[in-house]
Amino acid sequence: MLKHGHVVALADTSELLAQASTNVLRFKTDDALPADMARLARVTGRVAQMPARNAEEIEQRLAALRAAGVRVEDVEIRKADLEDVFIHVMETAQDSAAGVTA
Repeated sequence: MLKHGHVVALADTSELLAQASTNVLRFKTDDALPADMARLARVTGRVAQMPARNAEEIEQRLAALRAAGVRVEDVEIRKADLEDVFIHVMETAQDSAAGVTA
């Protein structure tokens, strides 16, 4: 994968997917997310998505949303896909060739 002309990830699809979080928590809300969760989330309109490694982390995130008074609808848990990996790499990649991962 390239970012600003620099290689930021160099691996085949299966390797990139293996490096991703294993799950994505997706839900709809009309409420603002708490700041710590907003940093993790990818929000499009009223749909929020955030990575989660396992069921315990999903439970913790949902409990934190409830505690913050965030009303969620249409909760989905799915496996991370290549788009999730791409977005994660692009958001975390350094803007130099030193950010190359193999």
